[in-house]
Amino acid sequence: MRRGWLSVGLVLCCLAQTAVAGTLLVVGDSISAGFGLDTGKGWVTLLQKRLKQEGFDTQVVNASISGDTSAGGQARLPALLQAHKPALVVVELGGNDGLRGQRPDQLQQNLASMIDKARDSGAKVALLGMRLPPNYGVRYTTAFANVYSDLAKAKDVPLVPFFLEGVGGVPELMQADGVHPALGAQQRLLDNAWPIIKPLL
Repeated sequence: MRRGWLSVGLVLCCLAQTAVAGTLLVVGDSISAGFGLDTGKGWVTLLQKRLKQEGFDTQVVNASISGDTSAGGQARLPALLQAHKPALVVVELGGNDGLRGQRPDQLQQNLASMIDKARDSGAKVALLGMRLPPNYGVRYTTAFANVYSDLAKAKDVPLVPFFLEGVGGVPELMQADGVHPALGAQQRLLDNAWPIIKPLL
């Protein structure tokens, strides 16, 4: 009888470990793809290392593509969900939409669709917001920023309002193009995202 209880205990232990393990999917653009950096130096790689350090048995899949837009992310997401079956999806998109002057309402629709698709698959969602430089005009930059706050409220999604907080506009933390974060900024990016990612694990 005792041996039987031990067997049951081992099975329950294995099931618990399986429940803790999972996949975290990052769907983003060049900021998460690590544009201009050596392979494995971006904030997403640092995220994988921090998860391991803190005892999370979570595999990070970085599905970020430089130049991608919210429309591109929305189109790619179903196949990514099917292939990786993530427990958590981190969405970092919209910067390229804004830089191209695309309509904020379309950005909001695309991101909302991604949130819904991810949740329908059983995944939790975290949203990393972006802001535009002031030369795009107050009206447009305000409408753009509001997309993220409005969406987070409507969908009840954890949000980092400005993923590049403490990085954007700081010359020593940006690459020469003034658009992409430098190597020295990657830890700050992780620190910006971590407070909304950790509670979802």
